[in-house]
Amino acid sequence: MIATLKILWNSFKMAMQELRVNKLRSFLSLFGITIGIFCIIAVLTLTGSLEHNIRKDLADLGDDVIYLQKWPWGGNGEYAWWKYMNRPLPEYKDLKIIQDKVQSASYASFDFEVGGKKVEYGDDYMDGVNMMAVTHDFDQIQTLQIVGGRYFANGESNSGANVAILGYTIWDGLFPSAEAALGKMVKVAGRDVKVIGVLKKKGESMIGGIGYDNAIILPYRFARTIVDERRYADPYILVKAKSTVSLDQLKDELRGVMRAAHRLKPSVEDDFALNEISSANENLNSLFAAINGGGILIAGFALIVGAFGIANIMFVTVKERTNIIGLKKAIGARRAIILMEFLLEAVCLCLFGGLLGLLLVYLLTVVINMSGSFEMILSPGSAVFGISVSAIVGLLAGFIPAWVASKLDPVVAIRSN
Repeated sequence: MIATLKILWNSFKMAMQELRVNKLRSFLSLFGITIGIFCIIAVLTLTGSLEHNIRKDLADLGDDVIYLQKWPWGGNGEYAWWKYMNRPLPEYKDLKIIQDKVQSASYASFDFEVGGKKVEYGDDYMDGVNMMAVTHDFDQIQTLQIVGGRYFANGESNSGANVAILGYTIWDGLFPSAEAALGKMVKVAGRDVKVIGVLKKKGESMIGGIGYDNAIILPYRFARTIVDERRYADPYILVKAKSTVSLDQLKDELRGVMRAAHRLKPSVEDDFALNEISSANENLNSLFAAINGGGILIAGFALIVGAFGIANIMFVTVKERTNIIGLKKAIGARRAIILMEFLLEAVCLCLFGGLLGLLLVYLLTVVINMSGSFEMILSPGSAVFGISVSAIVGLLAGFIPAWVASKLDPVVAIRSN
């Protein structure tokens, strides 16, 4: 066993020596594998990061939340918008009904959004701001990352106090710091409001949804004195399920309560939509499986080209070292040792190429993350997969040349030039 390990160690040193002596040839061999591994790991990293960011955005919207709205989200096939045109909008009174009668709900909030508003502070102003009107339990349903100040007090929400929470883009554009914004009076559509809270920068969502950065959040009772949501907005009600209740249970109970409130006969379709994030989550699994499969298939072709390059170089190496192989066999080296020697060299070549490809992917993630527009994650699983693929390619590409070397007749090999 010790003798075998010693022979393999000497074979490894010889492989490293060959790499150093034949630098150009080694580089060209490594280049194909490097590109192949880079493509595979880059595809896995990009799709994995994309999936991570989308799922994170979906979780922020609430995977245990039902959106009661006039319009349903998407759907398969043609979107029958004409069926929904005459549906009534959710009303504030519906919120009270839900809070009183839907036992499987932990929190509910009536909200609406209106874009294109102007927020002023002194001589400075921000145009195109999204004004969000929310009732008190909104922060229990959605994630608001308040970095300064606080959320609305219960009395402020119920009385319709002229207070506001500013998104990152708004306070960053009007004030030198988050702390400087707190307690200041700004104008929204000409109305004075006091800033009581500021939000952390969230960045753009991969799926749209609520954009907090360019928003000013107001208590609903105050915001409706600025905008009549029944005429100029598309209000919705957020309903969060209790921790012990499934989303399907909440949806069934919510549907029954709303149909009763709207006095719909059993034969009549719902005049409201119950939208949920979890349906989008389920579609992601098959979508990203298809993307990963297609990406790996394309990258696999690059890897095959690299494998042929390794095999070709190994055949050349066997030809160059035929005399040495003959001498080794003449002094007692077994076929298995010769076979392992050349396999080890092929695997080392592929592993070096794989490590270079992995390094390139890592540098790519650093550059993209520095831009701040997209969070890219190189997972340990992807790295291990890349190195494993490199080793397997080395074994496959080097097996035939190694087998040819191990089968050489020692007498013939020694006499060859």
